[in-house]
Amino acid sequence: MEFLELAKKRYSVRAYDNRPVEKEKLDKILEAAHVAPTAANLQPVKLIAVQEKEQLNKLAKAANIYHAPLAIIVCADHEKAWVRPFDQKQTTDIDASILTDHMMLQATELGLGTVWVCYFKPDIVKKEFHLPDNLEPVNILVIGYGKEPEASSERHAATRIAINDLVSYNYL
Repeated sequence: MEFLELAKKRYSVRAYDNRPVEKEKLDKILEAAHVAPTAANLQPVKLIAVQEKEQLNKLAKAANIYHAPLAIIVCADHEKAWVRPFDQKQTTDIDASILTDHMMLQATELGLGTVWVCYFKPDIVKKEFHLPDNLEPVNILVIGYGKEPEASSERHAATRIAINDLVSYNYL
C-alpha cells in the first residue's frame, strides 16, 4: 500500500470487538515505534503495552478506552529529553507524537483500528501504573479490531481545510 493511501485509510475507531491483538501484530506496531525518529536520537519515550483485563480496567479509570483489547500508554521521559537551547523547549511531546503516529499507521496497515486518546487523567495513570516522577503520560493509543464500518478514504476533502489554507509558500 502506498503511504498516502495508508494515511487516508486511517481513522479513529471508537468501538472494538473483544478479539485480542495477535502478538505478531503487536510486535510490528512496537517495532514501528522503535524506528521512529526523536530529537537528537535521545529516544525520551517509554511505552507501556496494556493487554490484560485487570490492567485495562485500571487504565479505564483514567480514560475511555472503548473496551479495546490493547492500549499503549505513551510516556515522555523528562530525564532523557532534548531541550532547545534558545528557549528551553523540551521536545518530549513531539517525540511521543511521532512514535504514536508510526504505531497508528502500522496498526492500520495490519487491519487494526486505533484512536489516539489525549482526554485522560494523567494522575490516575501515574498512580495505577506506578510511574516514576520522570515519566509523564502524554497519550494513550487504543488498538483493536473495529466493530464499526470503515471511514471513507475520500472523507478528507470534506473534513479538512483546503490545502491552500494549510500551506503558504511565501509568508509575509
